[in-house]
Formats: sequence, structure tokens, C-alpha cells
Amino acid sequence: MIYIIEDDTDIREMESYALRNSGFDILALSDGSGLAEALTRETPDLILLDIMLPGEDGLSILRRLRASERTKRIPIIMVTAKTTEIDKVRGLDMGADDYITKPFGIMELVSRVKALLRRAAPEENDGIIACGTIVMNDSKRRVQAGETVVELTYKEYELLRHMLINRGVVLTREKLLGAVWGYDYIGETRTVDMHIKTLRQKLGDSGAQIVTVRNVGYKLDG
Repeated sequence: MIYIIEDDTDIREMESYALRNSGFDILALSDGSGLAEALTRETPDLILLDIMLPGEDGLSILRRLRASERTKRIPIIMVTAKTTEIDKVRGLDMGADDYITKPFGIMELVSRVKALLRRAAPEENDGIIACGTIVMNDSKRRVQAGETVVELTYKEYELLRHMLINRGVVLTREKLLGAVWGYDYIGETRTVDMHIKTLRQKLGDSGAQIVTVRNVGYKLDG
């Protein structure tokens, strides 16, 4: 999911069109007033944030996002019509990951987004993927919850691995079903719920890190 915060209707629609055509889910906002509510529903993979916004400006929003433990790691690309070096430096110094200057082309936008998402992908150190008290050694297919080694079935392991890689991101049941069972799998999303239930049980206290997002799906929090 990518959030677009842009007050210019034409630019907002162009950004939305380009990214949707590249396979991304989009939430487009005309200012920052609806951002807080949106973040309670889903943490985006990336935010495209215009500097010149009505009400709270983009730099103020950036500062607020970076000050919060929950949102400080979200990749952010600043979008601005300003071309002076000092404006770009300010945004980068305040925590922006990249910037793009108006006017820009669709191909440049999509390329910048994909490049930042690649850089922001969770690092795996010798196959180690971790979140909170859950540690997975993917090279050895070994899972620990706290100090306890947890025995998982193949599907439980793949389900947990997908959630670890996408930690902090809300994943719909359909996305989990497709990622773990395959898009050609003929089954109901209830299959995901059943595996989440057993996975939580096996993880013990660490199972509480798997959070149910009502009417949407699940996410793994640290």
C-alpha cells in the first residue's frame, strides 16, 4: 500500500494512475488531515508526500511521522515544486528517504518508488528474520519464540515467514492465501484464520504479536 498526499488534483490522479498500473494499492489524500485515521487502519509500505499542502505542510507531517515509533521507519519520498538545494537538504535532513521535483514523468516516479522499496526491504542477516521476540533462521528453517524453539508445519512456517518479511504491514486474508497457498489454490480465506490460530498457539506469549485487523486481515507487530 502506498499513501499519496498531494493537494493538486491532476498530479494526485497522475501519481495514482501510474502506481496502480504498476501493481500497487493506493490511498490518495488531498492533505494531511486524514492521514492519522488512515494510519490506524493500515501502515503503508511508502508515502509520497508533497511539501506544499493546505493546513499542515509536508515538512511538518514528515517531522511528526519520524517522531513516532510506529511510523518512523516508513519510506517517504518528498514531492516538491521547489528546486533550490536548501529545500531538498531540509527534507533529507528531517528524515525523507528521497525526493522528486515537479514536473516529473511517470516512468521516473515509478522507478523512484520501486528503488526505495527495494532499499527499504527487510535485511536478512545470514537468513535471520526477526520481529520482537520471534526469530526465524530461514537458512536452517528454525523458529524461536523467546527462548523456545517452535516446531511448525510447512504452511505455518511459510505463513510466519511472509508476515515477518512484511512486519508492520496489514495483510489481507486474500494476500496471505495467495502468497502461501498460491493464487491457483481453491480454498476459502477461513484456511488462513485456522492457520493463524494454530500459529499463535505454538508461538505462546509471542503469538500476541500477530494482530487481527478487523474486517481486513492480520499484521505482525514487534
